[in-house]
Amino acid sequence: MTYFFETIKCEDFEVFNLHYHNQRVSRTIGINIELQEYLYPPTNHLLRAKIIYSKNGIEKIDYYKYKPRDIKIFKVLESDSIEYKYKYLNREVLDTLFAKKGLADEIIIIKNGLITDTSIANIAIFKEGKWFTPKKPLHEGTTRTKLIEEKVIYEADLTLEDIKLSSKFALLNAMIGFKEIKDYKLIF
Repeated sequence: MTYFFETIKCEDFEVFNLHYHNQRVSRTIGINIELQEYLYPPTNHLLRAKIIYSKNGIEKIDYYKYKPRDIKIFKVLESDSIEYKYKYLNREVLDTLFAKKGLADEIIIIKNGLITDTSIANIAIFKEGKWFTPKKPLHEGTTRTKLIEEKVIYEADLTLEDIKLSSKFALLNAMIGFKEIKDYKLIF
């Protein structure tokens, strides 16, 4: 059985971006599941709800207090064979690359000459007065989808040269939303 998961932000008993998480679950397993029927944050703290599911439906839900990582140094790694279209519970392919980060805090994955994602987030770079996110990410995150629909970010093929020349860089995921990273460093 293949298992998938959703990471959903909860704070002050509110559950964020359910519409986009519901859409992704439906795209992943072909079944409409209304996640709000299963989510009951136990505290008002900032929590990360982890929903594990399969084609059989919801398997398990856990809540964790969330503390964001301080990410400043990125190791750029190439992998032309990597695939992570769905948010699989088995993240071995990402974990194997992440293990090669050395002294960096996080990795940036290049596939077929184009920027994709980090191990935990989609990416956006600022160039020509706009924010752009890779047209071909490894994984289409819910925050990325929302920001594209709202025309806050735009899709484009992005290369390593684009990130080197960009004046700003941001990470996007369900827990941090859109977070601009200041004073970042790239390691090759």
